[in-house]
Parts: sequence; structure tokens; C-alpha cells
Amino acid sequence: MTFSTAQYELLDQWIDAHFEEQVAFLSELVKVPTDTPPGNNAPHAVKTAQLLEQFGMKAKQIPIPKEVVQNAGLESITNLIVRREYGTGPTIALNAHGDVVPPGEGWTHDPYGARVVDGVMYGRATAVSKCDFSTFTFAVRALESLNAKLKGNVELHFTYDEEFGGELGPGWLLSHKLTQPDLMIAAGFSYQVITAHNGCLQLEVTIHGQMAHAAIPDSGVDALQGALPVLEKLYEQNTLYKQITSSVEGISHPYLNIGKIEAGTNTNVIPGKVVFKLDRRMIPEEDPTQVEASLRTLISKTVEDYNRTRDSAKQISVDIKRILLARSMRPLAGNAPLVDAIQKHAKTILKEDIPALGTPLYTDVRLYTEHGIPGVIYGAGPRTVLESHAKRADERLELKDLRAATKVIARTLADLLSP
Repeated sequence: MTFSTAQYELLDQWIDAHFEEQVAFLSELVKVPTDTPPGNNAPHAVKTAQLLEQFGMKAKQIPIPKEVVQNAGLESITNLIVRREYGTGPTIALNAHGDVVPPGEGWTHDPYGARVVDGVMYGRATAVSKCDFSTFTFAVRALESLNAKLKGNVELHFTYDEEFGGELGPGWLLSHKLTQPDLMIAAGFSYQVITAHNGCLQLEVTIHGQMAHAAIPDSGVDALQGALPVLEKLYEQNTLYKQITSSVEGISHPYLNIGKIEAGTNTNVIPGKVVFKLDRRMIPEEDPTQVEASLRTLISKTVEDYNRTRDSAKQISVDIKRILLARSMRPLAGNAPLVDAIQKHAKTILKEDIPALGTPLYTDVRLYTEHGIPGVIYGAGPRTVLESHAKRADERLELKDLRAATKVIARTLADLLSP
């Protein structure tokens, strides 16, 4: 059995009829902060579970042990699984993450106000990815409104560790065998279906010198001065990386960024320590082990070269610590039904073809594919990350995209679960 055009249209009509309720649901999710860091995200999970309960959807709350969370640099995590059983058949997981980066400066709207202006909702996580808590929840509700015979199950996975790599989000659910889906769809944007993404390596590099009074600088070892050639060498790599290209459409080449630097204690003090954090994006063709080894070698050799020009009392030292290793997402052969269904229904709803391609971002979706679960990235959002203002001031979501993506997901679930 396949669903008829009339049944697809009934799904669309149900979503249209309940769209104000859907927007209100998203608004409540945006109003509960989940800034990560510091990562006190359990309260949002509790709120989400309460809201889902109103729809008759029971969420299993999975708190991560406090010590484990704190060791990861966060405060609290409770993940949610909502399981909807319809019959014997495949289980499809729909995953979205609730943790977000802090708002930062420059907002013209309250980042937790969820204000709607001219059909656009403003607020942190409106586009990435509390919006898809809403997309996936209401797609499932629309599907169930048909009371049609289905073959299989749906699970909503609402997790809270994407910003720190996902090991305590989807990684925890999968490694502890709390879920074993056959296919999965993760939060994304409406005008493309993502089948691959970059990996990410983050390192914390500490340059040690010796603190001294600025009036007698020769009595110390300036760690910041020692860090400069290291930073220069690292940035030089971006020129070399442009010569390495990916065969995956939508992904260009590797690149490196220094995202945070801390140094010194006061203006009148020679800094005795510099700590900086680097982010190295890896294309799917790269080996993460080799990438990390080459960076460690480059940093250590640069420090050695610097020390050769100094006497023993003026030398620096370096410590390198891995913060994150997120492997690339590679397409699995079994993702074709997901891609085909999403593209078919997106063309109907959006009136245009949407491509299947890769993205330079990294996500915790890779954890599903690493467990052999075919998956894609698709949800509510604009054509580009830049348009969404994700991780910038005035993050926003056009509500027409939320409506459209919900219809596409509901229709896709109908196809995948039809007997």
C-alpha cells in the first residue's frame, strides 16, 4: 500500500489547521535558555517532556550522570526518547538538539523572546535546532491523525550535547543501546537534503613562559611572544588546505580557525601563559588520526625552532590537549529511501527541486552513521546557514519554512511506514 494524493493532502491540511499551535509550541521551547556553555540543559528537557505530555506523547527522560556531564565541561543533560509504535517494520528516528551557543552581542530582539515579526520568529535556536523539535513532533501528530494502518515505528530523539560533540547526546543513547533505529533524519534546513558533512578536530594549546613585572621584562619569558610563530604557522596551513579538495558536492576544502585566545593577568605583567583553542574542519576523505598527528607535530616543531634562537633560561614549552574529535558523516547506501522521499515531497511542497549534497558543518548525526544507521539531515530552515543567523545575533526562522518542512517530514514518514 502507498498513500494516495488525497491522504497526503489530509496531512497538509492537518498541519495547516494546527500551525498556530505548532508555533506556540516552538515559542515555549525557545523561551527556555540552553546556553552551552555552561550547559545546564536538563530544565529544557523537563519542559519539553511536559509540553509533549499535553499531546499524549510520553517522553522517556534519560538523565546523564552528573559526574560524567561535569567531566565533559557541562552542568546537566537529560535526553528524551518518545517512541510511537504502529506495527512490525522499520524504526525511524527523528533527532534534534536543544543545546545552543550563548546569544552573544548585537541582538535587536530578545534572544529568548521568540518574537514573531512579519512571519519570522527571532530567537536563539529558532533555526538550529529547536525548530525541529516542533517540525518532527507535529509531523508525527499529523501522521497519526490519519488513523491509517502503518508498518513500523517512529522515535523522537531530543538531545542536548551537539555543541560539545554529541557523545552525551545521541552517542549516549546509541552506546548504551537505548535505541536501535533502522533509519534516521536529523534537524536541518528545508531546501537541501544533506547526506555528508565535514569532521571537526578541536585542540587546546597552552604555551608556557614565565610571568614577570613589565618594568623588568628580561626577568620573565613572554609566552605571548612565543605563541606568535605558532599561530602564524597554523594560519599558513589554510593556504595549503585550499589545494586539498573534496569530491563531495557542497564541501570544498579543509580549513583551520583559532577561535579563542587567553593570555596574561594584567596590562603591566609579562604573560607567563597563553592558551588558545583551534578548530580544524576535515573533509570526508581525510583521516582524523593523521590530521591530529600532523598538527601536533607542526606545533611542537615550531616551538622547538623558536627555542633554538633562545638561551635555555628564555625557552617556552607547550602542552596540547584534544577537546573534540568529531568524525565526518559519510553517506551510507541505505539512505536512498530517505533521500528519494524527501526530495519527492519537497518538490511538491516547495515547488522546486532540492539537491542532495554535503555541508562543511559538522553535526552529531555522524554518530548514527558510525553505528551503521543510514541517515540524512533535513528540517526547517532557509537555504544557507548565513541566512538563518545561526550562532550570530538575531537568529531567525521563517515560519513558512517551518510549515513546509513539517509537511515534507509527515509525507516522508507516511511513505517509509506504509505497509
